[in-house]
Amino acid sequence: MTDASGSPPAPERVDGGEPEASARAEASARRAVEAVWRIESARIVATLTRAVGDFALAEDLAQDALADALAQWPQAGVPKNPGAWLTAVAKRKAIDGWRRRERYDERLAEIAHDLSQQTPDASAADPWDPDRIDDEVLRLVFVACHPVLSREARVALTLRVVGGLTTEEIARLFLVPVPTVQQRIVRAKQALGDAGVPFEVPARDEFGDRLGTVLGVLYLIFTEGHTATTGEDWMRPELSLEALRLARVLVALVPREAEAHGLVALMELTAARFPARVDSSGSPVLLADQDRCRWDRSAIARGRAALGRARALATGAGRGVGSYALQAAIAEQHAVAASVEETDWRAIVATYDALAALAPSPVVELNRAVAVSMASGEGFGPEAALDLVDALAGDKRLALSHLVPSARGELLARLGRDAEARAEFERAAALAQNARERAVLLAKAAARR
Repeated sequence: MTDASGSPPAPERVDGGEPEASARAEASARRAVEAVWRIESARIVATLTRAVGDFALAEDLAQDALADALAQWPQAGVPKNPGAWLTAVAKRKAIDGWRRRERYDERLAEIAHDLSQQTPDASAADPWDPDRIDDEVLRLVFVACHPVLSREARVALTLRVVGGLTTEEIARLFLVPVPTVQQRIVRAKQALGDAGVPFEVPARDEFGDRLGTVLGVLYLIFTEGHTATTGEDWMRPELSLEALRLARVLVALVPREAEAHGLVALMELTAARFPARVDSSGSPVLLADQDRCRWDRSAIARGRAALGRARALATGAGRGVGSYALQAAIAEQHAVAASVEETDWRAIVATYDALAALAPSPVVELNRAVAVSMASGEGFGPEAALDLVDALAGDKRLALSHLVPSARGELLARLGRDAEARAEFERAAALAQNARERAVLLAKAAARR
């Protein structure tokens, strides 16, 4: 949004010239910039990509506007519509760039042509296209998942630009060094620019393996919102809910894809627990302590229905369900149980067995071990689970993660080995990057003194 001069709307001023007031204003503005970027970055970049026709340039313009906000907002105040402010500043920078490159008239003519094509005209209206999608953020996802990129680059770029995750957060999700992620993103943007990738959803016969990557990045964005890898908040629900929204839009685009329904089912069943996952102060509430009356029953119903569709489509195609539907089946077991004790843990272990065979990973094995610890009978229980977790301790992919020592601490505590449990909780806390999760781990360690 701009005023009559074409400039972004003026932000509200913040009074106070004292050093302390200035520092407070700067800190407040920085928090606002970070919050806006997390929530609005995908839409800002998508809007700019459509305007300038260049994904890499759009991302650079958005970053430049972000730098302006960091410089101006501490003195001028946070604008009433910060997302619009950033978009307007970025567009103005694009126009300045075109002027400098003597392409201003050419680009204005292109924009005018585009606008004329968009003028409502019933006689010239395009025929209805059931595959057409106007969601700009989902278009951006498909651009970032273009086959010209490696799978690793697609995922890293989409998480950065669409999910708004930092390179550090992406690195922790992939269990790889930060420089590796940075290189992937830089090379991916260059490759998209060199290939001249259009800002559009591909035709159905061009989906190929791009659809699988799109599902994968939506899953990772949802996961980061479910349990943030870094920061002060344990959850970033707005990130998860945006991933769920995009997954629903994607299902409408590919209604016969079982895994798309499986992903929606997993997200719905998991998001159903969001209202009970934090207390009034934002501190985590673990599964055993959650008030299940606060779980969203309508989300559970939607999730179970989506899981039923995924199973029916997979059966109709003569194959088993995929990894998202298997994870949804695990979430369904939790959703239908009246308590932790009444949960069918053996069924969950069996589902993890199937998941490990289909999509093996140390995190799947760790979660399976936790389920083994909760089940009763021969070969189950905390002692058996501890052996499984110990076998994962040497996995280099988990070397910098707090997950293994946290799980070991829980199991050792249940076995009455308090001193060892305390040491593991303290080690996990030292590795945890999320402040809320670190506080929970330290509290568990203190309880074992």
